[in-house]
Amino acid sequence: MAKSNIFDLDWLEDLFTDSPTPYYPSFDAAPCKSPENVNKYIYVVIYSIVFILNVVGNSLVILVIYQNKLKRSSTDVYLLNLAIADLLFAVTLPFWAAYKAHEWIFGIVMCKLVCILQEVNFYSGILLLACISVDRYLAIVHATEAVTQKRHWVKYISICIWIFSLVIALPTIWFKAVFLTPRNGYVCHEDIGGENTFRWKIIIRIGRHLAGFFIPLLIMLFCYGFTIKTLFQAKNNQKQRAMKVILAVVLAFLICWLPYNITVIVDSLLRTNYINETCEFRNRLDVALSVTEIFGYSHSCINPILYAFIGQKFRQSFLRILASKGIISKEIVSRYGRSSSVMSTSGNTSTTI
Repeated sequence: MAKSNIFDLDWLEDLFTDSPTPYYPSFDAAPCKSPENVNKYIYVVIYSIVFILNVVGNSLVILVIYQNKLKRSSTDVYLLNLAIADLLFAVTLPFWAAYKAHEWIFGIVMCKLVCILQEVNFYSGILLLACISVDRYLAIVHATEAVTQKRHWVKYISICIWIFSLVIALPTIWFKAVFLTPRNGYVCHEDIGGENTFRWKIIIRIGRHLAGFFIPLLIMLFCYGFTIKTLFQAKNNQKQRAMKVILAVVLAFLICWLPYNITVIVDSLLRTNYINETCEFRNRLDVALSVTEIFGYSHSCINPILYAFIGQKFRQSFLRILASKGIISKEIVSRYGRSSSVMSTSGNTSTTI
């Protein structure tokens, strides 16, 4: 005898779709034969490695920043939120790994929730990176005006970033759908819709990438450009190290996320017929989306290396935590402290960078 289950999500599923069963997308379906992709288990291995590095690295960043409450700067607050965003992003990776290995088996509700969680943390991460670039710009380029005037705003700026990221990710609820394909089984994918609605949805899609990626990118390039110029002119022993960290941050950001966002823009132009579609081009673009997506996902585990592990202050703070737990001796901490120097271009330095 069948019993009603209070945890059954069928009722919630009805809120997300007009149809209770998977379907073929009407306008967005392509008649092309799917190409042979890379071995699906390669994606699973990569996602698993990224997941482990993400959780370990960002957990250490949160631990170090949390332990330095009294010395926490505005940059540290952004870094803390960035580490939380990357950890939340890691929650989605097991779902994508299982999806790549088989098909989407989690239903339409989880499809939409996992996708919106992914996008919220994608946009919040990039906006937090932009805020860190502004913070370093103010601290180094305008050191005499430094951050005492804005420090109390950092908490509110971080809250606004999370709210804005949620708002800009909300169209995911309408875009994402689960439908059945003859070759790949059930898929969690964008359904742009019919001819009457797809154009404004494409406009929203492009607008989200402009507001959530390219504008923060311009802010980062502007701030880090002037920061590097100031460091070139300053006579400081830490100039070369600081420039290496800044250049590593910008290059990693560009390498990981720029190809994916450009590919998405090309995909949007293809859907609006601004680019002529052929089966060969469509298949190559699908492969490019999968590959560039991997690069973007890997950025979440690179952040702790770039913003924390390169920084002498982070290593010193982490050694202090190990010494307080009796894992290493205090002599190692003091010896490392004497051998390392800290950046003195600003009084508002971070405990990690």
